[in-house]
Amino acid sequence: MAVEVAKPNENAPGVRRIPIDTPKGRFEVWTRRVGDNPTAKLLLLHGGPGATHEYFEGADDHLAPAGIEYIYYDQLGSVYSDQPTDAELWDLDRFVDELEQVRSALGLDRSNFFLLGHSWGGILATEYALRHGDSLKGLVISNMMASCPAYNAYAQDVLKPSMDQAAVAEIEALETAGDIENPRYMDLLMDHHYVHHVLRRPPDEWPDAVNRAFRINQQIYVSMQGPSELGLSGSLSDWDRSADLAKIRVPTLVIGATHDTMDPAYMAWMASQLPNGPYLHCADGSHMAMWDDEQTYWKGLIDFIRSVDRPA
Repeated sequence: MAVEVAKPNENAPGVRRIPIDTPKGRFEVWTRRVGDNPTAKLLLLHGGPGATHEYFEGADDHLAPAGIEYIYYDQLGSVYSDQPTDAELWDLDRFVDELEQVRSALGLDRSNFFLLGHSWGGILATEYALRHGDSLKGLVISNMMASCPAYNAYAQDVLKPSMDQAAVAEIEALETAGDIENPRYMDLLMDHHYVHHVLRRPPDEWPDAVNRAFRINQQIYVSMQGPSELGLSGSLSDWDRSADLAKIRVPTLVIGATHDTMDPAYMAWMASQLPNGPYLHCADGSHMAMWDDEQTYWKGLIDFIRSVDRPA
């Protein structure tokens, strides 16, 4: 399904639409470059899948003053980019190929290319690093486990039992009925899950950038994630790169958070499996730790980029 929203100002500074070749034809994806640093250029991969880049807008307050160039990017199907409806496009391999085309078009290479993937973007970033690691200078896997089965186990064994069980039953009943567009569904998730594990603020205090990013393309989301917010059931359900982390040779920062939807202990373990993988723990954060443990998140990210860009 197409997402009907107004397009952004295509004449804004740094905006560039990049043509992407796919098995279903050529489409365009939206990017916007901020800053200019010849040796540290950070490409941001949003979550969802099918959300938008907008929840990264805190970068304007942190990365810009630090002199780190960063590039916002809406993946194909997301709000600012073209939104084809062919279900065959919503495939991990195709998204990796799209990312490689974006990298090449932007002139990013091993001398300057830092890649940050958050949530679903962390899956995409991990897969990209395993296939195109020679193009990377540094990698950041933010708030994402390297195993979807392990994430499902964490949701089933830890997250769900900690919730109000009547609410869980109602959420699951709505999912079983395919009634996820029902406003009651979102109300239940917000009250019993989101404010505890996605962004630990009252709903009326969520930043506008986060609210805008929740304009999710449901065709992509349901196909790959599945309809449930409490576990994966789509095409990504069996994705597992736990045994392949040692193959990622590029310096890699793993970011986890105490209250995350993802298991922080597992993410700390991920860092230990990487040949060059420091771990950043956001003690007060959740899945969007860039907002609810803001100082820890951005300072840790900046310190990592600087340590790789300008080693002591």
